[in-house]
Amino acid sequence: MARRQARAAGSGRWLPWLGLALLPLAVPPAAAAPGGCPSACYCVATPELVQCRYERLEEPPRELPVSVHNLSIVGSNLSVLHRAAFAARPLPDLRLLRLHHDNIQTIEDMALQGLPALRTLDLSHNPLLSVAAGAFAGVPLLRTLQLNQALLAAPLEEQLALALHNLSLRRLELAGNALRALPATLLPTGLEELDLHNNSLQRLTATELRSLDAPGLQGLRLTLGANPLSCDCALRPFLAWLRATTARVPDARSLRCTGPPPLRGATLLRLRPEGLACSATEGGEPGRLETASYVFFGIVLALIGIVFLMVLYLNRRGIKRWLHNLREACRDQMEGYHYRYEQDADPRRTSTIGTPGL
Repeated sequence: MARRQARAAGSGRWLPWLGLALLPLAVPPAAAAPGGCPSACYCVATPELVQCRYERLEEPPRELPVSVHNLSIVGSNLSVLHRAAFAARPLPDLRLLRLHHDNIQTIEDMALQGLPALRTLDLSHNPLLSVAAGAFAGVPLLRTLQLNQALLAAPLEEQLALALHNLSLRRLELAGNALRALPATLLPTGLEELDLHNNSLQRLTATELRSLDAPGLQGLRLTLGANPLSCDCALRPFLAWLRATTARVPDARSLRCTGPPPLRGATLLRLRPEGLACSATEGGEPGRLETASYVFFGIVLALIGIVFLMVLYLNRRGIKRWLHNLREACRDQMEGYHYRYEQDADPRRTSTIGTPGL
């Protein structure tokens, strides 16, 4: 009897703790207090960090904590960021907004209205098709814009240039966008970091290098790794610039050549400008000179052939007479040979030569 009472008392001590553990499961998400996490999202540690991952949202959640600092919406179907998309409830402290893989195609004017403290905006991995000129208006403190793999669906350089015109960006990320040239129009004055790694840059031309030395961009740092650099003679201006300003390219020592085949895998900074040759297919100055030489040689041969044909045509009668005389001389020679053969083959002449006494 005493043992049963002891067991009952022991189990009674655990019942309050079990009830507390099951209490969150009994409260539905919709019953969250005002200013708590939305039903489609969850807060990490505190309401200041909110994540909405793969919930297929078609618009930003409206019931966000007012005190949120970092907001991540990943894997949704936002498609269009309408005007004041995040202004349903004031978010005066939101500083970082991540919108990854959200199928965002259009950003309308004043889409970020109501986010006065926003400093970092990440729109990477979205098939952007249209960006309004006032898309980033209303976020005067925006300093970092990430557009990695977001410019593959359409050429947006002109639209983005207008949208970024009044911003004071310090960092711009354009990695993985298959860029073939430096987007000089997207470089606002005062930009400090530009990420261009994993694009399709073969070189930076002399004109592009001059734009990097423009007032307000002289301290700009570039990231250029994972680009298919072509180490031919057209790379010489960039190589000279890189040697003189290595500190502006943090990954300069890791840059390698992808062509031509003899230099594939070579470290860029270890090359000498005079060792970068050009062929006709590479479009360099020596290649153009070589092509011009072949063309000139062909023209000269054609002129010689034309002159030879004209000489033959103008002397056709003399050539015909010379050929006639040559034929007659050959005929006389052949007749002489034929006569001698007949004389040698005559049997009467042979018998006369054999009987000299007769």
